Amino acid sequence: MNRRQFLLVSTALGLSALSTPVLADKANPEKLRVALLPDENASTLIQNAQPLKAYLEQTLGKPVEIIVTTDYSSMIEAMRFGRIEVAYFGPFSYVLAKSKAPEIEPFAVGVEKGKPNYNSILIASADGPVKTLADVKGKPFAFGDQASTSSHLAPRAHLAKAGLIGDRDYKVVHLGKHDAVARAVAAGQVPAGALSEQIYRVLVETNKIDATKLVQIGLSDPIPNYPMTLQGYLAPELKTSIRNAFLNLKDPAILKLFRVDGLAPATDKDYDVLRDMAKILNLDIAKLG
Repeated sequence: MNRRQFLLVSTALGLSALSTPVLADKANPEKLRVALLPDENASTLIQNAQPLKAYLEQTLGKPVEIIVTTDYSSMIEAMRFGRIEVAYFGPFSYVLAKSKAPEIEPFAVGVEKGKPNYNSILIASADGPVKTLADVKGKPFAFGDQASTSSHLAPRAHLAKAGLIGDRDYKVVHLGKHDAVARAVAAGQVPAGALSEQIYRVLVETNKIDATKLVQIGLSDPIPNYPMTLQGYLAPELKTSIRNAFLNLKDPAILKLFRVDGLAPATDKDYDVLRDMAKILNLDIAKLG
């Protein structure tokens, strides 16, 4: 072997040796990044998630970083490009993420009052012009993030079933977060809107909105609850440990972060109902998010 051949072989072996730890780190990273859905104030979510962080670090034996992205789309992209390992998606944002990153896996779903589903609530200003769903026609209607299930997809499908098509029969307004929708409607800035019924109840119970300034005008069909997901490329033993950590989670203080009583196993098929809603609205999932 001449000097040039020796150098080529040595370089190839060196690159191979360097690449092995990188792949190992991806499958079994030293630190786990866990993303929570940005449906409320980020600093509040991170603060409330500290007990979850402590529980996961103790259970998994790894440092855990809690991440809240700026919006649903950036969370989808973070999962797509491997910048987070575990993510708590909204149902529709999960479907969007799955369409862009087929390797991600849902493994748990929230259960509340014995049910793995919830509803979207459609509300209107108590003193405003909207008293029934029919009154929405010709007026602005507030939704949250475009990739949100309960503050966009489900209520929009509910309105469509009532013969009200967005940007034809009413003006579509996106305000980003669930609490922003509730506050805007309560303040009379927009006559009606929709958000997660769970989040709405919490906002009322914590006096963040005045329920006397709002009226309910509709409730969507049941929506499968938020899925907890992980990267499919993680090492099998790590995936098992993550699944068990969440499925065995019993601390009410931590479960409160997810607005559920517990977590149950979940599969991708559970979210086909969201894909059906998208078809009702003629939404091309591949072009959203």
